Amino acid sequence: MASALSEPIETRLFINNEFRDASSKQTFDVVYPYTREVVAQVQEATVEDVDDAVAAAGAAFPAWRDTSIEVRGSYMQTLSKLILESNTELSKLEAISIGRPVSAFFDAALAAEYFSYYATAAWSAQGTASVNTPDQLNMTVRQPFGVVGLIIPWNFPLVLLAGKVAPAIAAGNTVVLKTSEKAPLTSLYIAKLIKKAGFPPGVINIISGHGEPSGAALASHMKVRCISFTGSSLTGQKIQVAAAKSNLKQCLMELGGKSPAIVFEDADLESAAAQTQFSIQFNSGQICTANSRVYVHESVADKFIEAFRGKYEAQTIGDPLDPTTSHGPQIDVKQYNRIKEYLAIGEKDGKLTAGGDATNGYFIKPTIFEDVPAKSRLAQEEVFGPVVVITRFSTEAEVIEKANDTEFGLYASVFTKDLDRAVRLAKALEAGTVGVNCTSPTGAKDGAFGGWKMSGTGREGLLYSLDSFLETKSIVIKTSRL
Repeated sequence: MASALSEPIETRLFINNEFRDASSKQTFDVVYPYTREVVAQVQEATVEDVDDAVAAAGAAFPAWRDTSIEVRGSYMQTLSKLILESNTELSKLEAISIGRPVSAFFDAALAAEYFSYYATAAWSAQGTASVNTPDQLNMTVRQPFGVVGLIIPWNFPLVLLAGKVAPAIAAGNTVVLKTSEKAPLTSLYIAKLIKKAGFPPGVINIISGHGEPSGAALASHMKVRCISFTGSSLTGQKIQVAAAKSNLKQCLMELGGKSPAIVFEDADLESAAAQTQFSIQFNSGQICTANSRVYVHESVADKFIEAFRGKYEAQTIGDPLDPTTSHGPQIDVKQYNRIKEYLAIGEKDGKLTAGGDATNGYFIKPTIFEDVPAKSRLAQEEVFGPVVVITRFSTEAEVIEKANDTEFGLYASVFTKDLDRAVRLAKALEAGTVGVNCTSPTGAKDGAFGGWKMSGTGREGLLYSLDSFLETKSIVIKTSRL
């Protein structure tokens, strides 16, 4: 609840370094999913507010573009330190927004790391040069787009704000970030830190609101040259359509997943069970990379499932603000009811062997279904909850076909001690990331993160995100002969 916080909750839009109400004065409620009480009424950005934010970013762009990397970096380092100092407050804001337990909060440390890293990373924005053409010096240079639109989801708002804002401004762009209407509170708190860090007006603008009208207005805005979005595949499609119909702005998309994990007979079953159950239970299953499909070799299936179930069900369900809680509620009634619909599909198509609706609040127990047909909606669609389908398999060829039988391709995993098999599977699985003897949320900070198929376009990561926010220009210089 809000009384657990040490500071008043900021609920206004942040445009041109000033906090202000929406032009319509309309607000939307933020509800603590554990108690279902309204903890904040946040200003709902209008199309007019989006125009103002883009205009502020556009006015700030020339000076920010021409600001030295050292000066840009000094602001970012200051912000990084302020985020770390605010760890406790930010953890509570995340908890009352999305229901993720404070015991699972890692976000401030990672967000601070992003800003600290990108404070100097812009030096890598290099081009090329050649004298291969007679009487010419030919060069390529990397330059910022200008105004960049950023749209983040509600499951990890602080991490995703930092993961997009830091490389975008390091590259010399100015930004307008739209938070999710479900979880705007940490982003608006960061806005206070941005102002405290001394960023020039208009460099970072943060607005809150729904997909309609503010998200749609940002995606179709003629002054926005690049947009980065993390969220559902359906919304990503809508944004790409809006981008194409407006000014064909560059789109970077990190979208949904239906990530498979494959456990072979020679795997370390205890490790595989511990990791896969955590992957689907973490954040109450509300993570795009969660391995919601687990394929286990038939010879070890019973042993694996027993170990998986024991760890999966051993969660402490309760108040996210309680440090002993390890499993919180779903974010809201809409998501809770959506998951219940999939539970009904699973009970119709397969066999429920653990978990189900907790029947109190928005809680869904960590849930296991078996014997679910490959074409069931439960096996094909992203549930975004702590619901896993465990399927037995007999051959390598069979399981590869099953694992790839989806339109998603974000993350996949294989557990085996056979190096040859691990390499074969890593090559065969249709996913942007393949974990070998590990699964999500395990990743590499300096690796490329993104999806195949309907799981997205483009790549993010410490060594990749900067490139997404830069255009390439060729410069041809004609020289005279002696």
